Amino acid sequence: MNDLDNQAFVQLFKDASQKCFGHPLENVLTETESKLFCNTIIDKTGLIIGFKSIKNYSAYVLNEAPGKQENPSVATLDTLARYVADAPYTDEIKRKTSESHYPYWFAFKDRLVRTDAKPEKPAKKVASKTPFVFAIVVAVLLVSIWLMVHDRQPVTFTDNFANVSSDSLAAKGWVITTGDEVYWNRRSENVNMLTLFTLKGDNWPDTIHKQGIKNLLVREIPGDCFTAEVHLEKFIPHQNWQQAGILLMEDTAFTGKTMRLSVAYNDYAGGLPISKQVIIQAITSLGSDFTKPEEIAHSILFNLDSAAKTPVVLNSLNHSALRIEKHGNLFRMLYADGVAETTAFKEIVSREFDMHPKYIGIFALKGFVDSADNMPARFTFFRLTGENCK
Repeated sequence: MNDLDNQAFVQLFKDASQKCFGHPLENVLTETESKLFCNTIIDKTGLIIGFKSIKNYSAYVLNEAPGKQENPSVATLDTLARYVADAPYTDEIKRKTSESHYPYWFAFKDRLVRTDAKPEKPAKKVASKTPFVFAIVVAVLLVSIWLMVHDRQPVTFTDNFANVSSDSLAAKGWVITTGDEVYWNRRSENVNMLTLFTLKGDNWPDTIHKQGIKNLLVREIPGDCFTAEVHLEKFIPHQNWQQAGILLMEDTAFTGKTMRLSVAYNDYAGGLPISKQVIIQAITSLGSDFTKPEEIAHSILFNLDSAAKTPVVLNSLNHSALRIEKHGNLFRMLYADGVAETTAFKEIVSREFDMHPKYIGIFALKGFVDSADNMPARFTFFRLTGENCK
């Protein structure tokens, strides 16, 4: 950072810390305090700053780590500025779509410049400030234009998850929504895979819990007609409602329509006896005004009771794949599994559904139950191909 950015960052962090704790920053934040600070920012802004970063920033601001430099991203600076300014709640997708020029950070820095500038003569005040303010405006416009061009997605996008670092995922257009830092930090524990976990959450609410999927990885869909495909390795759910797959959304807040296709587990039948099943499930939801989704496909892969007697059957899930094809309002959903990766797809269901998804996500979840494990779901491949609707 240059001197001006560094001065603004130090003041901004002090302001944010005082807002959170109610007193000036006097000591390096502890891990507990940093986590509280992090969660407060998430609750107020909808955006994430890692607690370790917050702890390091406090040491830097107080000059408790001489010689060590901190270089927070513009997105992080904007998040802190949004928190200080009591900005409206948002998420990374919304900010990227409508506020990718990070206005709160630049506004904070501009106010700091205006407050600190004290020229000797009024005439020089206008002359000295105008070029600087103009330069800021030009810089904001250039950054906005660059981001608009940079964010345009190619017609076909593929990812084999050879590199799942934050920088690599962001550069490829992925955005993580509501995060669980502990499990998100485990995403690279399997080489050449993205490892998510079946954490507590869902994309529609129940009578107690608010809707939300932790560590949902999202990207924009380039057009109205497309084919999307994901591959999983050795994902065998064994408790309700563990599942992983593809999620289509009209918006990332789940206020609009959604559709999801997943490999899932089921042993619930409303009190009736039922065997333990691994299934392919497809579900649609009409949005936040409709609490009940519709299950449009429930295809049994095998019963786990039978698999216990013949364990070799589980090898069919060494490699599994899900595909959604959209042409107009027709959605076609397919599935493949097998010992080898070359097994052919077969159609699960085709359904007309008046939905125009803008975003696609890959996810793992277990609904709102506490009893099921947070099991890993290893994604090895993703492809999104735009198509000509005509």
